[in-house]
Amino acid sequence: MAAPRVTAVDRTMISVPFHPRTAMWTKLLAAHWGLVEVVRVTTDDPDIVGWGETLVDYTWARVTDEAVRRVVGRPVAELLFFDELGAGLQMALADAAGKAAEVPVHRLLSSPQVRDAVPISWWCADLPPALLAEEAADAVSQGYTSLKLKARPWFDVVDQVKAVAEVTPSHFKLDIDWNSTLLTVDEALPVLRELDQYDRVGMYESPVRRQDITGQRFIRERVQRPLAEHYNPATFESVIRADCVDGFVAFGGGLTGMLDQGIRMAAFAKPFWLQIVGTALTTAFTAHLGAVLTHARWPAITALNTFDDDLVTTPLQVSEGFLPVPTAPGLGIEVDESAIERLALPDGVLPEAPRALLTVRVPGRPDRTYGQMDDLWRDSEVDGRYGGHPRGAVMDVLLDDGSETFHSQHRDRLAAVVAPHRVRGY
Repeated sequence: MAAPRVTAVDRTMISVPFHPRTAMWTKLLAAHWGLVEVVRVTTDDPDIVGWGETLVDYTWARVTDEAVRRVVGRPVAELLFFDELGAGLQMALADAAGKAAEVPVHRLLSSPQVRDAVPISWWCADLPPALLAEEAADAVSQGYTSLKLKARPWFDVVDQVKAVAEVTPSHFKLDIDWNSTLLTVDEALPVLRELDQYDRVGMYESPVRRQDITGQRFIRERVQRPLAEHYNPATFESVIRADCVDGFVAFGGGLTGMLDQGIRMAAFAKPFWLQIVGTALTTAFTAHLGAVLTHARWPAITALNTFDDDLVTTPLQVSEGFLPVPTAPGLGIEVDESAIERLALPDGVLPEAPRALLTVRVPGRPDRTYGQMDDLWRDSEVDGRYGGHPRGAVMDVLLDDGSETFHSQHRDRLAAVVAPHRVRGY
């Protein structure tokens, strides 16, 4: 029988709601994470339909009209390893190709399967300690054994760790991602050494600026927890030569890119985690990659727990910190088409970030209020106003209540900023 060919590619933009408990905080960090383009690939075999998704604000490539024209009329597997087709389309082609061959996606890849379940972690935006503890307790109840925390200088990270320790078993770990907000070695070392004392702390990601390879090496030699950094092909050789990190974040690639990153890191015996954010579609896709990459030993990050709808009829189940690799053909999941219809956006309509006043309170310092998260990021990461993650720091959030008082205060805070905004890290 001839291999099935693509007959059509349909794209539907949807808005996936965030989990209510943390929705406000997730929106403040990444309002458009919920903006998802679902891709449906149909073929000349009516039984072969492939599904994928593009998290529009967080993907290795978006699907373009040109990419769609490129695949229509071609065999589903012919362009499978072209990452530039875009996340959702490449994922959907992989799903269709696996169904056509009657094998799960990982059997289509260039490496043999090395594990039948992949480690996976709960994910959180920066949260107040009490709310973070609720997240951690929920993570434990759902089978997770680790949580990736966004540490930020407007919350006391030690208080966060203590709060989590009160509601989790001793084997539960917090992997702390600084996104370089500790800035320098002098500011980072006291914080990391204090955190070394807590058994809940698992590892540190990007404590100082990523280009500071000497500083990373200095820190690694003086802290007790593993140090992780984002894989960057431009600096990978220098990082390996300096031996300044224990492992990596595999980030920013599709099938070919991720396989290449995994092979390169395995060549130097460096563990890593896969970081590809999305719903259950992306999470299943990630599991297939983790099934064949020997050194994908650290818990993957897909932020599945962040979404209030996983877009599948049967939820993926985590047990003892591991997600079983799907064994059914293709991605091995059944897409909930009714959810896609329900969540579809009218053309041109996009979810908006919440308007809020953000007030950072640090003992012994004047309070500072911001009109948007980017301005707070500039103050902390560029200007170093909160370097060293001060103890006792808190952030109060006042959401737009529609009043003239809020409008006036918010307008004044935005007008007070004269420096250009920058893109913050996730």
